[in-house]
Amino acid sequence: MTGAGRTWGGRFSGNMDALTRDYTAGVDSTLYEHDIAGSIAHARMLGRQAIISREDAEAIVAGLNAVLLDFRAGRVAWRPELEDVHTHVEVALREKIGEAAGRLHTARSRNDQVALLNRLLVREACDDAVAATSSLLAVLADLGEHHAADPMPGYTHLQRAQPVTLGHHLLAYGEMLLRDRARFTDCRRRANVLPLGSGALAGSPYPLDREGVARELGFDTVSRNSLDATADRDFAVEFLAAAAVAQMHLSRLAEEIVLWASAEFAFVRLPDRFATGSSMMPQKKNADVAELARGRAGRVYGELLALLTTLKGLPLAYNRDLQEDKAAVLAGAGVVVPSLRIFAAMLPALEFDLPRLRQAAGAGFSLATDVADYLVRKGMPFRQAHAVVGGLVLEAETRGCDLHLLPLDVYRAASPLFEPDILDLAVDAALAARDLPGGTAPARVAAAARAMRAEI
Repeated sequence: MTGAGRTWGGRFSGNMDALTRDYTAGVDSTLYEHDIAGSIAHARMLGRQAIISREDAEAIVAGLNAVLLDFRAGRVAWRPELEDVHTHVEVALREKIGEAAGRLHTARSRNDQVALLNRLLVREACDDAVAATSSLLAVLADLGEHHAADPMPGYTHLQRAQPVTLGHHLLAYGEMLLRDRARFTDCRRRANVLPLGSGALAGSPYPLDREGVARELGFDTVSRNSLDATADRDFAVEFLAAAAVAQMHLSRLAEEIVLWASAEFAFVRLPDRFATGSSMMPQKKNADVAELARGRAGRVYGELLALLTTLKGLPLAYNRDLQEDKAAVLAGAGVVVPSLRIFAAMLPALEFDLPRLRQAAGAGFSLATDVADYLVRKGMPFRQAHAVVGGLVLEAETRGCDLHLLPLDVYRAASPLFEPDILDLAVDAALAARDLPGGTAPARVAAAARAMRAEI
């Protein structure tokens, strides 16, 4: 393509080197819906404001709708020499309506046009993430209520610590995802500002109706500073940060599924449709969905760091480095949204071994804290009670038994405060004792699940 054939080519002569053409080409071929929506709103405004004739505006809008149909039908061939989706749309429009197509770019720069596309893209990515997160939250709320009274071991340092319920454990991830959803929602609000009308960097000398365009495109307001509107991408960084945190939470849950599905834990059986096998070992069933979600967290982190690094050294206003923003957002959304969706499908299909979970909940001295609390309720200071129970744990280890199998005389030798009812201490009683907001008592867990369902 000669210099004169490009949207910016008047200053140039000769042909662009093919290496330059390919290296500078955009990666936004899938974003024609956003670009055409912005161009239709811009053309209508130009006609309303008599910046171009109403006839030209109507022809442009009709032509853009026809171009949109061509894109959707796959009739627009991607041409690297046209650089990006904006030029492809403009060239396709010119082929349909002729000279009037050249008036579409009146009072608009590629810079504010690109900024608009980016905000539309991030807004859509936030909506997709919120919807996918809400679906997973509904699953977790249902599972939390269903398993509100099913004991399992709680862990610290991956060592059995105290009994909790399976519902309580799963709802912990629900609380994390509620915050993730709030981050995507907040990001959408800050992204939902119209940059169109900022020009290349200094605004526009035309009598634009920016507020009208904002209303048509669903933006809450218009940008106040043309330099900021064309040069910053903090809203894209914010989306990637929210995506990175959400994928991190999914990765933590994925790690637990991998552990729970192992023969060493055997807490859960993987459904066949969410697992794979081994090409060599016929007995294997691998938690590949969980493993891939865990592994792909690094990809989202990488996109976040890449965009932060791109932005950190850029002077105002627009620089071509910003072309990298769309690829980062698309890649980040392309990991987190499918991950949220597949977890929402996979979790209800997991088969939990509830008897094994119950047995494990009471093993490994997990009731030791409850024994200490028993002494505290009898008047012993907690630090002293901690030491007494530590001695009982040591005695149980020596005998090769759990705490509840120690004879009463051993308890009485450790402290006269122990009564025969200490031998009745069991997992269900330990859970029921934690009957306060945020606790593991089954009634509290069920209430938390209902509250989460109401919130989503």
